Amino acid sequence: MRIAVVGGGYVGLVTGACFAELGHIVDIVEIDAGKAAAINAGRAPIHERGLDALLAKHAGVRLRAGTDYGPVALSDLAFICVGTPPAADGSADLSMVAAASRSIGEALREGKSAHTVVVKSTVPPGTTENLVAPTVGNHSHRADTGFAMNPEFLREGRAVEDFLHPDRIVIGSRDGRSGDTVAAAYTGVSAPVVRCGLTAAEMIKYASNALLATKISFANEVGNVCKRLGIDV
Repeated sequence: MRIAVVGGGYVGLVTGACFAELGHIVDIVEIDAGKAAAINAGRAPIHERGLDALLAKHAGVRLRAGTDYGPVALSDLAFICVGTPPAADGSADLSMVAAASRSIGEALREGKSAHTVVVKSTVPPGTTENLVAPTVGNHSHRADTGFAMNPEFLREGRAVEDFLHPDRIVIGSRDGRSGDTVAAAYTGVSAPVVRCGLTAAEMIKYASNALLATKISFANEVGNVCKRLGIDV
């Protein structure tokens, strides 16, 4: 399978390198030319255990990076892995997701077969259905594009291990074909696969993040009480 990954940051680079390890041909679209050059040279621009070894093995063979969206038209799947930083009002800034969707749509005008666009970025529930899908469609002028949401659950320092040996794989999709295509990309990974709708998959990611934050906050509060009482937490 040929896979395009839009965004060569933490999530995108780990995703691309791990898909290459699973046997796919991967093209990373990264607007930073210096970062793309480093990836092609087999040098990880971030520190992540096991990532350097994967790049050394696959860069220039199964994994390539560039600034052009051309490879999207040749791919079976395009994963959106761009940042969604908080805006001034605390909401998610989706400008990079929108820009990636526009560029993917424009690239797909040249595509010859049905394609699936997959959102991997953490986005508010409803984003794939209400922003990504219409934006891609408006710029591709195609009605045969499928859409899916495949949230990431990667821990810094253990991201490669988490990708290749996950607790679960969540795949939200509009239709069975799109979900099946994403599931096929993970062939070789042994983990339960949770299939659901687009918005449900986005909510699963937010619920997971909220649960982890709650556990940390609870542990910190218990620690504060223990300190006041002179107890070894």
